[in-house]
Amino acid sequence: MTEEINNCIKELKAGNLILYPTDTVWGIGCDATNPEAVKKVYALKKREDTKALICLVAHQAMLERHVKEVPEVAYDIIDLATKPTTIVFDEPVGVAKNLIAEDNTLAIRVASDKFCQYLINKFGKPIVSTSANISGEPTPNRFKDIQPEILKGVDYVVNLQDQNNDASPSSIIKLSNDGQVKVIRE
Repeated sequence: MTEEINNCIKELKAGNLILYPTDTVWGIGCDATNPEAVKKVYALKKREDTKALICLVAHQAMLERHVKEVPEVAYDIIDLATKPTTIVFDEPVGVAKNLIAEDNTLAIRVASDKFCQYLINKFGKPIVSTSANISGEPTPNRFKDIQPEILKGVDYVVNLQDQNNDASPSSIIKLSNDGQVKVIRE
């Protein structure tokens, strides 16, 4: 696993794209602070950059560095969630501008998967995580379902077997600074 993490970090630092197993489905990832790398993700997914991408952080301290004000309820949601849960926060900071939605929000998930936690921790910055498919196509739940176009379009594919046989996308909850909570995807 250490070799895989080191290979990923080398690619991420170079502004390249990786294909990696997340705590949900296989994801296309890049350095979330590098606008050029983020642009490559949108291009590969054939998606306009007004549709924001999810970002993974290693722990709550990293989350706090990239959101101006984390609402108290977010900690409860993170601690009590029974499946990977992505939260859309107001006023993200320190990430690529083209990662932030038009309403100045960003979807962030604290990774619950060991590989992701080690990778992000060692990289020291958030990593983009978006499903490994062309926009509008079905989300591949297993590695074998990933389209050849995606496999060819990334710079590095992590060589780890499917550990998550029951992969499905995360829940998404929007938390506004004014206290509003809205479930976007269950």
